Amino acid sequence: MTQTLPFSFPRYLAAKKSVDDRALNRLVWQRLADEVAAQTSGGQPLDVLEIGAGIGTMAERVVAWGLLEQARYTALDNEAENVAAIRARLGTGRGAGLDLAVEQADVFDFARRPHNQARYDLLIAHAVLDLFDVPAALPRLLRMVKPDGLCYFTINFDGATIFEPVIDAGLDAQIEALYHRSMDERITDGQPSGDSRTGRHLFHLLPAAGVEILAAGSSDWVVFGSAGVYPQDEAYFLHCILHFIESTLRGHPELDPEIFSDWLSTRRQQIGSGELVYIAHQTDFVGRICQNDD
Repeated sequence: MTQTLPFSFPRYLAAKKSVDDRALNRLVWQRLADEVAAQTSGGQPLDVLEIGAGIGTMAERVVAWGLLEQARYTALDNEAENVAAIRARLGTGRGAGLDLAVEQADVFDFARRPHNQARYDLLIAHAVLDLFDVPAALPRLLRMVKPDGLCYFTINFDGATIFEPVIDAGLDAQIEALYHRSMDERITDGQPSGDSRTGRHLFHLLPAAGVEILAAGSSDWVVFGSAGVYPQDEAYFLHCILHFIESTLRGHPELDPEIFSDWLSTRRQQIGSGELVYIAHQTDFVGRICQNDD
């Protein structure tokens, strides 16, 4: 039996960075960069809020890729281990163009604070929006953005999980369908919290929430090995994807447990040999806030 690796969410987020770097849509990024440049042409730093900031990989990226030369950047996450990881990776205070503040809080509690209303020039949600009930969440989140401010919503899952090579076409399709259904049926704190087709639904949900879509494009994760070796820590990333599927579907009444266990074992062996290819379809958006309706 193939040994499973211990799961660490911060390590998963770190391993995911190189996958995200390849995936992020460069045309959408460039439109965001153009809009940011126009907003900062007078030399005034932007107020930026990133929700679900994880371990700070997007904050690192906006500096490394030259998006923000001067900004007051608030990195918000509700998990203590993530907040600790941000502080360990990036510290706090001024540096490399960012005046960085890190805060642990529930995003909706944060959004309800009066002084956060219409406060930010740019709202970033990276690989997190599809964990919300988006129609209900968007108006609450966008109230924190100034009129004519920007939003950058990335890696929004959009209904395709692909593993190659095929083990059994019917079984592969069943596992994918059940995994996607679990996203659609997910309940957190008594509320819906997911949508396996968030990417395509944002094309109508954003305008309905008062956002003009300035650019959109695909941001698919594509992970494969070269000469049997995955880049950086991406083998661990793949093990985490299997961990998510296993923990979600273990004991599912529509799956034979022995067959599912064998499927997982085979996929883990494929990671070990550098054979597994993983693709997930996702979509990026940049938009301008036209109105902040209650």
